[in-house]
Amino acid sequence: MAPSMSDQPTLIAIVDDEEPVRRALGRLLESAGMAVEKYSSGRDFLVASKHSRPACVLLDLHMPDMSGFEVLAALQEEKAEIPVVVITGYHSRDAKARVQAQGAATLLQKPVNDRLLLSAIEEAIQPPEEPNFEAKS
Repeated sequence: MAPSMSDQPTLIAIVDDEEPVRRALGRLLESAGMAVEKYSSGRDFLVASKHSRPACVLLDLHMPDMSGFEVLAALQEEKAEIPVVVITGYHSRDAKARVQAQGAATLLQKPVNDRLLLSAIEEAIQPPEEPNFEAKS
């Protein structure tokens, strides 16, 4: 992933209650040239997001205290336009439909394939394409 125009690495927030998952995802993203902030709870992330805006959030759905669904709802309420890639060990059609309705970019099942995850992040942070209105002669 290419650094931004300011040559700062792309900042990705990892929100997962499992420390080994945060550590593994952090290593993967850092090896791909990204900067990482790790949070063990949705509440910790939401407090920090008031001061730091990541380019994308990797969000676990099933966490104690505050679920990924609740984090998505809070981000929607704040109108925080941060792309979210949801990761879960408990995939279902209902969960997929629910996170999509809450604005998540995609939902991936744990254990997540490294290339698929990096591709999902890249796709989530891409700005929407501008329509091309060039006159053709």
